[in-house]
Amino acid sequence: MATAATQNKWRRKNRLVKHQLNVMARKQTHEELEDFATTFGLRGKGEAVTFAAFLTKGLMQRADFDIEAARMLDDFTQAYHRDRDIYSA
Repeated sequence: MATAATQNKWRRKNRLVKHQLNVMARKQTHEELEDFATTFGLRGKGEAVTFAAFLTKGLMQRADFDIEAARMLDDFTQAYHRDRDIYSA
């Protein structure tokens, strides 16, 4: 765990461009983030979260003009909502 001084330094340096996100998630989610980081050559779980958001946004944009992408996005959304208790904390 970083010291308070280190955390404050980070906050001052990044105050305009970054916000710290501390979330409680199931162990499975942490393991999947570690797997994403390894698979895609990312720098850790934080970057894996950013990458997942990037991919989701890309899929949403693709769905605007590609019916198959729209179908996939809808299928993923429905599956998540159906099984939400498995994935969320």
